[in-house]
Amino acid sequence: VQLQASGGGLVQAGDSLRLSCAASGLTFRNAYTGWFRQAPGKEREFVSAITKSATTVYSDSVKGRFTMSRDAAKNTMYLQMNSLKPDDTAVYFCAVDRTLILSSVRDPKAWDYWGQGTQVTVSS
Repeated sequence: VQLQASGGGLVQAGDSLRLSCAASGLTFRNAYTGWFRQAPGKEREFVSAITKSATTVYSDSVKGRFTMSRDAAKNTMYLQMNSLKPDDTAVYFCAVDRTLILSSVRDPKAWDYWGQGTQVTVSS
């Protein structure tokens, strides 16, 4: 399984960005797909996930501002980020897992496959 994340950049507070993550080696309908982020000096934290049954879960810090989606035909997941804040500054990682359960979705240690990360920097 390989994941390739892209779309990060430097934006101002209030701006929008869309991250993409192209996957190979598995099909999305048989896997959980997720986004995490890691700020300097902090632990990797959950952002959002889509379950095998296509339920979307968000962290409280991004709910209402970020939207996760995925295109099964392209085997690509997306993270639309609106109303960005300086606190959103981090390296964003995409992840997939075939055997996850919903209660573990927010734990980065539970996910098997990771992309390389893409930097998002939000200036004030």
